[in-house]
Amino acid sequence: MGGAASQAGTGTGAGTDRRRGAVVAALMLSMALAALDSTIVSTAVPQIVGDLGGFSVFSWLFSGYLLAVTVTLPVYGKLSDTFGRKPVLIGGSALFLLGSVLCAASWNMGALIAFRVVQGLGGGAIQGTVQTLAADLYPLKERPRIQARLSTVWATSSVAGPALGGMLASGAGWRWIFLINVPIGALALWLVARHLHEPVREKGPRAPIDWAGALAVFACGGVLLTALVQGGVAWGWLSPPSIALFSTGVALTAAVVAIERRAAEPIIPGWVWRRRTIAAVNLALGAMGLLMVAPTVFVPTYAQAVLGLAPMAAGFVLSVMTLSWPVSAALSQHVYRRIGFRNTAVVGIAAALLILLAFPLLPYPGAAWQPALIMLALGAALGLFQLPLIVGVQSTVGWAERGTTTASVLFCRQIGQTIGAALFGAVANTVLAGRLGGAGSLDAVAGALENPASVADPDRLRHAVAAAVDAVYVGAACGAALALVILLCLAPRRFPVIDQENERAAGAEPRTDPEPEPEPEKASP
Repeated sequence: MGGAASQAGTGTGAGTDRRRGAVVAALMLSMALAALDSTIVSTAVPQIVGDLGGFSVFSWLFSGYLLAVTVTLPVYGKLSDTFGRKPVLIGGSALFLLGSVLCAASWNMGALIAFRVVQGLGGGAIQGTVQTLAADLYPLKERPRIQARLSTVWATSSVAGPALGGMLASGAGWRWIFLINVPIGALALWLVARHLHEPVREKGPRAPIDWAGALAVFACGGVLLTALVQGGVAWGWLSPPSIALFSTGVALTAAVVAIERRAAEPIIPGWVWRRRTIAAVNLALGAMGLLMVAPTVFVPTYAQAVLGLAPMAAGFVLSVMTLSWPVSAALSQHVYRRIGFRNTAVVGIAAALLILLAFPLLPYPGAAWQPALIMLALGAALGLFQLPLIVGVQSTVGWAERGTTTASVLFCRQIGQTIGAALFGAVANTVLAGRLGGAGSLDAVAGALENPASVADPDRLRHAVAAAVDAVYVGAACGAALALVILLCLAPRRFPVIDQENERAAGAEPRTDPEPEPEPEKASP
């Protein structure tokens, strides 16, 4: 972190180090809340549906939360640049905890879905602000350390979430999967409130908040993401609901552009896309979000339907990816300090491309260790790809633009995942329908996994699922190829890293250094 903002956590005294350590602990707890919430609910769905009903709409427990997180990321990013990280993180965490308590008190599925949206409104603040503060607290040469810790928290939570959710749902009751957030979140809030001290910013005239732009971004994102999430699931792609939603989304997109062009301080400023480095990273991580759907959504189904594994073992095949990812991310600093941010990311995504193309070459039905090895290698490759881009792009902007930049990166990654889920879901359903005579779909496969005795020809189903997942992995490889092309054609060979020691106080224009010093501490990788 540069300038006055760095004084919040990078002093040299023992007291400052303790204060920064307490803030890092709070960030890790907050990240754990956001990461657990993505997985802990999944294993409790049977108990929730059995208690509240609403089986036909339970998928909105996940979709509603995802929509709220995604569409609020740009808004919170801009607010954190305007008012500081601390009030945004405290407000978002409090909103998340309020949503958790309300979820635990839900009386029917509609109420639970609505309160999950409230949780998501707070979760957007947590995800974006935690990543921004990680860059604020540490200078460039130390930043991989905190990012690796956050990656480890996310990986651990992803592995532990389903088991913890199942244990709570079958023991204390499903409402405790939401109530457990309260003590963890309260501790994180207390640590932030007590130990995070941001610098006093220069007083002066401040442009009014672009509330019209925030509302337009929220509405536009909500409509388009709903169309992508529900299209091909709740209704057909060419059905009246899909056409109406996409048409409305296009109109709202035009409204967003018009509003943001006139705003003094737009929620999504034009410089996010005019600056070559930021635009390239946004597009590359959007492509990564696209390809991530293949392992996270389809590997568990593959492991159960094709390999015949139990749900717990199927989850392990996927979870090995979360073991290699943070290790690779932590070690990536030794690579990008030598060959640069862009080149390190190029190596990572090129390796991911080859690994994704290797999946369709696996023997049928094969052994469980084979896809597990693929996932282990894929996690290592993506850790080498993602972290250098995030650290690099955060280092090209000053404090007053870092929140907006970080939010734009996370927003594009989330959009990529949403598009990937819709696109690859359609690909898988098409292949299944072709292999099963027009009667196949992902929903039918899920039902067959619940009741194997209902399948007339199990071997035909296994072959169909294997073919569908192979097709998805080829599509994911195309996403990796897209990211590779973006980096090679759009990203600069060297990122214009700011000299953090001389960066001016918060709110100042960043000073770029296109010809960096050769030392690792000063270099622009």
